[in-house]
Amino acid sequence: MSDPVFITPQGGLSLGAVAEACGVSLPEGADPARPVTGAAPLESAGPSEIAYMDNARYGEALSGTRALACLVSPRFSARVPEGTVALVLRDPYRAYAGLLARLYGEAMRPGSLFGASGVSPGAHVHSQARLEDNVRVDPGAVVGPGAEIGSGTVIGPNAVIGPNVRIGRDSSIGAGSTLTHALVGNRVIVHPGARLGQDGFGFAMGPGGHLKVPQIGRVIVQDDVEIGANTTIDRGASRDTVIGEGTKIDNLVQIAHNVVIGRHCVIVSGVGISGSTTLEDYVVLGGQVGVVGHLRIGMGSQIAGSSNVNRDVPPGSRWGGTPAKPVRAWFRELTTLARLAERSGSDEK
Repeated sequence: MSDPVFITPQGGLSLGAVAEACGVSLPEGADPARPVTGAAPLESAGPSEIAYMDNARYGEALSGTRALACLVSPRFSARVPEGTVALVLRDPYRAYAGLLARLYGEAMRPGSLFGASGVSPGAHVHSQARLEDNVRVDPGAVVGPGAEIGSGTVIGPNAVIGPNVRIGRDSSIGAGSTLTHALVGNRVIVHPGARLGQDGFGFAMGPGGHLKVPQIGRVIVQDDVEIGANTTIDRGASRDTVIGEGTKIDNLVQIAHNVVIGRHCVIVSGVGISGSTTLEDYVVLGGQVGVVGHLRIGMGSQIAGSSNVNRDVPPGSRWGGTPAKPVRAWFRELTTLARLAERSGSDEK
């Protein structure tokens, strides 16, 4: 069986260009014309590839690397072996990400399996939909009446774009995803299987049965947002669900109706955010965090994975646990419980 490489480097980058992109100078004796053919992990990088290192766990791998150059923080620079060019900078991982974007541009957003722009013969675009030039609609995709899609956007195979949905320019809508009742900005990435704009979970409960509450709001996704595979974002009940500019949402996240998420938030896989909760800018929710409804999580706050938030969180806080609390109180609680359990075990003996 063949061993395909799905994403190949674009090439054309030299060692000097790498150093320039990182904002550092090459060490004396390094040849700026040396070609860079790709990037790889420390342990497998070859003499024309770049690597990076910023974690003490990989000190041994750094010492044995054969990479042409390694982006490294100052604390580890002395461990770069002879024959590998050390590019020393404060944040090697961020610089490495920028270089990967130049070397592997096609990995920056979900691409099409089906070539150039245009509407595939296997797609269905309603006659009342409006597509700008250079839009690509792949086989099986459906674009409904009144939908508008901006230039450079890719609609993946079997995606469904509902009536009157708006999608900006240079966005990517992944295979099998569904967008209804949504306004989507520029450079937005929606990964395969995501669902945007479906009903929020709203019922007026009573002894005679549960009366469905019509969900009449929208989903608004601002520019440069990324939404992971199989994530669901419900449309608002009476007002809009909003995802702020630059926010990154992982796979398998549930965002309920009327939620407002600020700019540049990070929401990791498995998170569930209940209705009408607000996340201010730069909030980070670790994996499997649960947030009850009608709360506010303040700007810049971080919530540890697997925590449950049941009250408002002040700006700039670091909380964890169930129910979530400031991390110092949480750590004291865990330490006390561990000591009690240890003491109890000793007594039983």
